[in-house]
Amino acid sequence: MLLAGLASNDIVSAVFRRRIAALLVLASLAACGGARRDPATPVASSTQPAASPAASPTFTLTIVGTNDLHGGILERDGRGGLALLGGYVKILRAARARDGGAVLLVDAGDMFQGTLESNLSEGASVVAAYNALGYAAAAIGNHEFDFGPVGPAATPQSASDDPRGALKARAAEAKFPFLAANIIDAATNKPIAWPNVMPSTTVTAAGVRVGIIGLVTRGALSATIASNTVGLRIAPLAETIEAEAPRLRAAGADVIIVTAHAGGRCTAFDNPEDLSSCDQNAEMFQVARQLPSGLVDAIVGGHSHAPIGHQVAGIPISEANSGGRSFGRIDLEIDPATKRVMSRKSFAPIDLAPGTYESATIVPDTKIAGVLAPAVESARALKASAVGITLTTPIRRAGVPESPLGNLFTDAYLAAVPGADVAFNNTSGGLRADLPAGPLSYGALFEVMPFDNRIVAFHLAGADVRKIAAAQASRRGALVGMSGLRVVVTCDAGAPMVALLRPNGTPVRDSDRLLIATTDFLATGGDGLFASVTPPNGLTIERDAGAARDVVAAWLKARGGTLSEAELVDASKLRWTLPGPQPVACR
Repeated sequence: MLLAGLASNDIVSAVFRRRIAALLVLASLAACGGARRDPATPVASSTQPAASPAASPTFTLTIVGTNDLHGGILERDGRGGLALLGGYVKILRAARARDGGAVLLVDAGDMFQGTLESNLSEGASVVAAYNALGYAAAAIGNHEFDFGPVGPAATPQSASDDPRGALKARAAEAKFPFLAANIIDAATNKPIAWPNVMPSTTVTAAGVRVGIIGLVTRGALSATIASNTVGLRIAPLAETIEAEAPRLRAAGADVIIVTAHAGGRCTAFDNPEDLSSCDQNAEMFQVARQLPSGLVDAIVGGHSHAPIGHQVAGIPISEANSGGRSFGRIDLEIDPATKRVMSRKSFAPIDLAPGTYESATIVPDTKIAGVLAPAVESARALKASAVGITLTTPIRRAGVPESPLGNLFTDAYLAAVPGADVAFNNTSGGLRADLPAGPLSYGALFEVMPFDNRIVAFHLAGADVRKIAAAQASRRGALVGMSGLRVVVTCDAGAPMVALLRPNGTPVRDSDRLLIATTDFLATGGDGLFASVTPPNGLTIERDAGAARDVVAAWLKARGGTLSEAELVDASKLRWTLPGPQPVACR
């Protein structure tokens, strides 16, 4: 189905028309000598160009891809940051100027949310730096919706508040378009169309017309604050490309690039066509395999915070690590006479570090550093302010079966809501860093939770909480952080049995009414934690206890003194007791 909500006849006709359009465009390209690769033809690699009669020398179009910056505009420990990225880009642009090629700089989303330097201006510092770097386009990621209306409130506080106000403001400031071909406005059944926000764009690089399509992961709306995405939905990625790419080709695009806030994961980079180290079920890999051969020339991915430098179904895909620590690169060799892509070269993600690149010394771009200076200064004092407690050990997210840092946060949530029976927090995704040993600063706490989530409370039946716990035990990945109750999973006659115990050991009955403390992100559908127990009209929020990060800071300050990781995990009364590794399997 192309767009949820269209009438069935509309769906059939829309998809039919788009597939016919794709075939006509490909046929016309073949007729004029621009035929795309046949599925049976070997994929062009970095050392084996596609067979072609073209006699003229090719030139290189270098695609530099960034993704999941999450406000990481500054270097850390001498590595990363946008000024250093600017140094690399200068080197590449100089190289392409010498050989007659060009560089295209594109981003695959989640640009803003994550650091004080970015969050204090709701991402304006990132846009200013991207303007100076000369980005061609950026995809909208799920966390671009996190800031909500313009101003300090992360969600609409009145009917006049625009839940996408901050995002629209950033788009209006950008000298490059924000792209979102598959974010659909339910009121129009069309892609969102705000000032400087569009499905795709076309730019000219070294005389070649390059169409760029922007996409976001199919799970985008469950990975941000639900109240900021009301009235939106996500269309299938592959079908969106199949509709948009032929339109761009028909309008004169010679090359098609997709920048998508959707990705995958690989661990080995010796051979870009060897996918044995990759997650074969990764979202962007699935999309690449669904596309007609030759429709897309390159993909810049994101969202999964993991590296890719490979070719899937003949399409080179790049993805870098998160936080501004690296960038992706794809080189397309293009025949200047026919404008055809003759070969594709995939690179492993390049770490942003001092040294040399392409035989040139890397020098951080002072212009970019100057653009960022006001944001850095605004955040300096707040980052350094003391929380009022000293950590005698690092407090980490990782832990089996429970996370020490997850326990810390949920203990604070529980204390913030008088009478709460249990507190939940998403350890995976909700906590972005470990806490370092030493006197705790607000900046370090902010890095753990950069999101402006609020603590809310509502009631659920004991049976509902048991259902949530059972779902957690049956899944892979980090267990949800929990405080106030203990979960004991046992096997009985080959089936898992879940019991909930209060701190004194009293079992929770299915009929008990429990007061839940958690973030508004989770309460409104984020990560699907409460999806199975949420009524059609949503959960009834009864209390608001304030910003989650500030709740934790106040709890730690009140505690004072020192705190170690060992104090947060009681081995004699684990909050999660499972009969074996996740997912629990009883035999």
